[in-house]
Formats: sequence, structure tokens, C-alpha cells
Amino acid sequence: MQEKSKLSLKEKVGYSLGDTASHFVWDMVGFWILIFYTDTFGISAAAAGTIMLIARFWDMISDPIMGIIADRTKTRWGKFRPYILWMAIPYSVLAVLTFTTPDFGETGKIIYAGVTYFLLMTVFTAINLPYSSLGAVMTSDSFERTSLNSYRFIFAFIGQLIVSGTALTLALYFGNGDRAAGYQYTLILFASISLILFFITFKTTKERIQPPKEQKESLKEDFRNLMKNRPWLILFFVGIISFIMFAIQNLSVAYYFKYYIGNEPNVQLFNVIGTIALIVTIPFSKPLAKRFGKKNVFLASSLLSGLFFICLYIPDAENLTMIYVFNILAKMAYAPAVPLLWTMLADTADYSEWKSGRRATGLVFSAATFAQKAGWGIGGALAGWLLAIFQFTANAEQSETAITGIKLMISVIPGILYMSCAVLLYFYNIDHSTCLIMKKELDARRAEE
Repeated sequence: MQEKSKLSLKEKVGYSLGDTASHFVWDMVGFWILIFYTDTFGISAAAAGTIMLIARFWDMISDPIMGIIADRTKTRWGKFRPYILWMAIPYSVLAVLTFTTPDFGETGKIIYAGVTYFLLMTVFTAINLPYSSLGAVMTSDSFERTSLNSYRFIFAFIGQLIVSGTALTLALYFGNGDRAAGYQYTLILFASISLILFFITFKTTKERIQPPKEQKESLKEDFRNLMKNRPWLILFFVGIISFIMFAIQNLSVAYYFKYYIGNEPNVQLFNVIGTIALIVTIPFSKPLAKRFGKKNVFLASSLLSGLFFICLYIPDAENLTMIYVFNILAKMAYAPAVPLLWTMLADTADYSEWKSGRRATGLVFSAATFAQKAGWGIGGALAGWLLAIFQFTANAEQSETAITGIKLMISVIPGILYMSCAVLLYFYNIDHSTCLIMKKELDARRAEE
């Protein structure tokens, strides 16, 4: 029987709340973990960056393993939904532990930070990979997936808006002078909300697309098909570069406002306005994709957004107006590409099934979670190492070298990285007509089963 192509508003919102849940924790890592480690937890920037990089070597193993496990899971709830239920509590608990400051010496703190960060990223894989894969099996319609992912990232950025705009204030409020306690209590609040939202996602969603009934389990075939899937390989590297870019920038912006602008709390307003620009512009993703094609929109987004990010280097510390304007323009140019990355990954799962007769949705989306974590890990490591190279000293007046480095880390470096994605996207070969052919033929095959 051909699965339902159109999704209800309830199901789109219910699914999207799962990314809000992820962002209540993920954005604490994405925006605040580095400055938490250096200025509150009490370890060096180089040590913090190294922890983030080492965790990525484990991700090279854990992400495809989780994709393989999810693809082979069979329950009354489906393949992917159960992990949203099973992993919600571990994810929330580890989030709190990661932002807890124990009374250890420097070596003990480094070990504690490494273990908690390592475990949090592992559980993130176990919940977020199935969650992302779920979006690819709720409907077979590519543009309906674009709509679903547009909802998803509007709700994701609502989570980001709350975290990036309130975390510092909440840490100051809850800590009452004790920043370490403030971060811990803030995470208890965010993790509790995350837990509730994950349960809502589990309750309101449904899996509809299943692998072909005659498909036999074969890891060798799944990996062989993946390596021959050119559009998937392109998106894999685009994803890594994109997340490296945003890791460097997002982790650096707190330093930018604290040490260059001289107004640390103002970073929250900067984050909020940038996130609002994203939320307002994301709904244009679907109509732009229909008009110009997903590949062309993503390519143009990379070039324009990267250019505006580079322009952030120009204004001096007093010219906040231009700083905000360039950030808004960059985020607006970037926004349409956000849901397209995930929609295009779902298209590559269809492409693999269309070409080979085999479907491995979880393994395909392991690329997304690996790219996300590898990008953040490599970007986080680079951010920590660059701070060390630029002679950054925590909680002190910075040298001209350090200030220049911090400025480069929020502007020129990420801008060039994101513009380089356009080169890779030029070779992406799934266009609108290919999507229509794939859907028609795959729906016909499924109807015969």
C-alpha cells in the first residue's frame, strides 16, 4: 500500500518539538561549552579543544554503528521512534553532568570533562540519529519533507533562541555569584524541558516507509551502496565543513563580546536577533526550492552567507549597528539551506533505494549526525587551539594578537569555510526531475509489495 504523502500539522509540530528538545542541550554545548570550560570549569582552551577532537574518533565508529542498529531494529513502534523514548532520560542526565563542576584538581577536571562530554555525544548519537532518520520515513514526498524540515528547524531555532538568549542570564540568576552552580541549575531546567518534548515527539509521530520486503541484511552491501552514492558523499563533506564553520563561530562569539566589545551580556541579544533572522527566513526554503531547485538554493546560500560572515571583521567595537546588520544578513542568507541539508539527505536514501533496490535510512543519516558532531568537534578543537595560538588568557585583558584572532574566528575563517561548500555542491546530481522520477518508481515498487 502506498504510504500517505501529506503530513498533518499535528504530526509536523510533534516531530519538530524533538529538535527543540535536542537544542536545549546541543546549543549549550554549541554556544557555551568552550567558555564554560575555560572561564568557569577551569581548564585550558587547548585541553578543552583536544577533548572535543578526541571524542570525534569514537564518533567515527559509534555513528555508523547506531545507523546499522537502527536500520535493524524491529518493534511495534517502528525502527527509529523507540530510541527517542529510550534515550531521552540518559540524554537529559548527561547534559546536567557535563555542565557540573566537580571539586577536582586540574587533571581530575580534564578527565571528568572528557568522560562526560564523550558520553553525552554518544547518547546524542543514539537519540538524534534515529530522530533525523524518522523524518525520512514519515513521507515519500520530497517537498513534503522540505516542509517537515522547515517546521523542524523553526522549532529547533526556537530552542536555540531560548538557550543562546537566556543561558548566561539564568546561570547568573541561579548561581547568585556562583557561576558553576548557575550553569548546573540552568541545565537541570533545560534538560527537564527537553525530556518532556522528546516524549511528545514519540507520541505524535508515525513511520510509514519500510525497506523492501525482499531486502536481506547485508552490511557489506549497505556500505558498498553508500560509497557509490555520489550525492550522499558530497553532502557528507558539506555537512562536516558547515558544522566546523558554525562551531568555530558560535564558540567564539562569547569571547568576542566579552573581550572585544567589552559587554559580555550583549552576546545574548546578538544571538537572539540572529536566531530570529533564521526563524523568519526558514519558511522561504520550500518555495525557493520549488522555484530554483534545492541544490541551487543551497549553493547560493553558501556563497552569500559566507560573504556576509566575512564582512563581520570590518566594524570596530563601537559600531554595533553594522555588526548586527552583517550578522542578520548572513543568517537570513543561510536560513533556507538549513532544512535543505536534511531533505537532500533523505533524497539520497531514496536515490540509493532507486539505484540498488536496498534502503538503509539509518546508515544514510549516520552521515548527518557524524558530520554534525565531527564538525562541532573539529571546529571546537580548532577554536580552542586557535585561542591558544593567538595567546588568549582567560579572565584577563587580551593582547592585540588575541583580539585579532577572536575577530577572525567569528568572521573571515568561518566565512571562507562556508563559501567552500559551494564548490562541492556544484557536483551534486539529484535535481527536481530526478526526485519526481524516483518517487514515482519507488511508490510503484512499494505498491506491488
